[in-house]
Amino acid sequence: MITNVHLVTVYVNDIDEAKAFYTDTLGFVLKNDITLSPEFRWCTVHQADHPELELALMIPGPPMDEESAASIRRIMAKGMMHGVGLRTDNCRKTFDELVAKGVEYIQQPSDRPYGVEAVLRDNSGNWLVLVEQKPYSAADFD
Repeated sequence: MITNVHLVTVYVNDIDEAKAFYTDTLGFVLKNDITLSPEFRWCTVHQADHPELELALMIPGPPMDEESAASIRRIMAKGMMHGVGLRTDNCRKTFDELVAKGVEYIQQPSDRPYGVEAVLRDNSGNWLVLVEQKPYSAADFD
């Protein structure tokens, strides 16, 4: 029986830079950083109060084939790679704090039927969607 989502892959350009961004800038905690071979490094981070969900920071490459890795690198280079959604208690405040730390943004906080949403980018170009969620139903989208 599946009990929960445990691991999500976030493709990055440089593991050391991404690790610093996710830990120093976003406040995640390092869980693993193990070099398994010259071509493969296992680096995961998680939020301090949610260790059950890890982000695997991975460079597109082995064990995937080169054609697939190249496709992911092209999408990342365009800054169009969707990363992760991050829940926050105060989207506008969190947005201001992250922008003050130099995080690039795509969309300033905006009211949506489901709450307040902002979109930023990590240092590899992945989208980080900040959401201050509020109760909603399908009728809120009419």
